[in-house]
Amino acid sequence: MEVDAPPLSSTEIGRIARRIDRPIVLVGMMGVGKSTVGRKLAALLHLPFVDADEAIEEAAKMSIPEMFEAYGEPYFRSGERRVIARLMTGGPKVLATGGGAFVDPETRALILAEAIPVWLDSEIDVLIERVGRKDNRPLLKQGDPREILTRLRDERLPQYSQAPIHVTSGSAPHNFTANRILRAIDQWL
Repeated sequence: MEVDAPPLSSTEIGRIARRIDRPIVLVGMMGVGKSTVGRKLAALLHLPFVDADEAIEEAAKMSIPEMFEAYGEPYFRSGERRVIARLMTGGPKVLATGGGAFVDPETRALILAEAIPVWLDSEIDVLIERVGRKDNRPLLKQGDPREILTRLRDERLPQYSQAPIHVTSGSAPHNFTANRILRAIDQWL
């Protein structure tokens, strides 16, 4: 198990929460834990949590795999960009994005300008273990998941690294990762 600093106290979390004046947007690879950690982070901060992929599916009235199949990735990314722009309005919240969202130049520029961008990162082995739990990843249906995840991570690294906050998610409980994010945001603000 990973060693981590003790959890933040409710007083410390409250102090950080009062400084948050815009959405916290989690970016990073599929399987890194953006949705799960995002829910934990939102609960700690008493903020709303929004999963962009769920909002996209709701807006499109179809699943992401169905969108990829019917219309292709460029169509999906265009819709994703519009939904994320809409979701970023309305004040502080925690927003988990899809793995490729931050790769899109317009979406990335919007997040960098109007949010607190947090790159949630992980080792490939952790990603493999996590994405193996679900069969809803269109980009992984085209070959060996390890090769695809490694290639995607390498390709996306230049974009992800533009996020000013970088936190690693490993095998520790999600609460540890949420506390790491809070400490990193506190330093960045």
